[in-house]
Amino acid sequence: MQRRDFLKNSALAASAAAVGTAVVGTSNIAHAAALPAQAGQLITPASLLPRPMVKKSLKWGMVKEDLSIMDKFKLLKDLGYDGVELDSPDKLEMKEVLAARDKTGLELPGTVNSMHWKLPLSDPDPKKREECVKSIEKALRDTKQYGGTTVLVVPGVVTADVTYAQAYERSQAEIRKLLPVAEETGVKIAFENVWNQFLLSPLEAARFVDDFKHPMVGWYFDVGNVLRYSWPVSWIEALDKRILKLDLKEFSFKKQNDLGLWKGFDVEFMEGDCNWAEVNKALQKIGYSGWASAEVAGGDRKRLLTIREKMDEVFKA
Repeated sequence: MQRRDFLKNSALAASAAAVGTAVVGTSNIAHAAALPAQAGQLITPASLLPRPMVKKSLKWGMVKEDLSIMDKFKLLKDLGYDGVELDSPDKLEMKEVLAARDKTGLELPGTVNSMHWKLPLSDPDPKKREECVKSIEKALRDTKQYGGTTVLVVPGVVTADVTYAQAYERSQAEIRKLLPVAEETGVKIAFENVWNQFLLSPLEAARFVDDFKHPMVGWYFDVGNVLRYSWPVSWIEALDKRILKLDLKEFSFKKQNDLGLWKGFDVEFMEGDCNWAEVNKALQKIGYSGWASAEVAGGDRKRLLTIREKMDEVFKA
């Protein structure tokens, strides 16, 4: 908790004690704020809700220094990151990764499946879908060894040859095959909203998770990706506790309009249209705490430090 939030909450508790009211603990504030007022209960204003408690991570491919696995881990730890997410399956030596994790204390919060674009779960070819399922199964098992809690999965891709309904049906069927492995490993399958022409609205994204009726699936919410379709706050409100982790990137409508769609991402944090102050408020309301991973253009030590510092600004907005 930041110092100013501690002081606010301390003052709130003292005030409540003076008038004999019951104060809701900070761990339950977000839930209590959504409840109707009852006799003798103090409802916490949104302005006093604790800010999201986040750990900062980034994607392994963003590290462009020519270093060993151990030295990359040391670099990220020195720069103030709490963790890094690897791809899986990948070509990294597991023993080296675990040794670097244990030596540096840099955590491995989860992995990103590396096959879901090349072999989508919605592909018309059952053999390709099967191969993707096997790759996610390996990612789940790898992530357990890393000590992580999620595997990021693109749930399906709609194309000229794959209809929306087909993508929905096929991806649901294939993911259900993975639920026993998720249960066995204790690692959750986290769907990400990407430009895959699928699950384009927040209500539909929530329904996609709920259709499984299973605790081992959730959402890996990418704040910048949704600006092409709608506002991040609407997604946060709809997905609520389904959000397992956050991906952070910025997006600029001006650059999109002036230079082309993909150029919208070519902007630093706090210089685009994500409105991080409103994003933070929405995260506060749902009581989010956990990991936030940068997914932007990486680089050398100087660039990686800039990204971490910008992430600090994001959560102070």
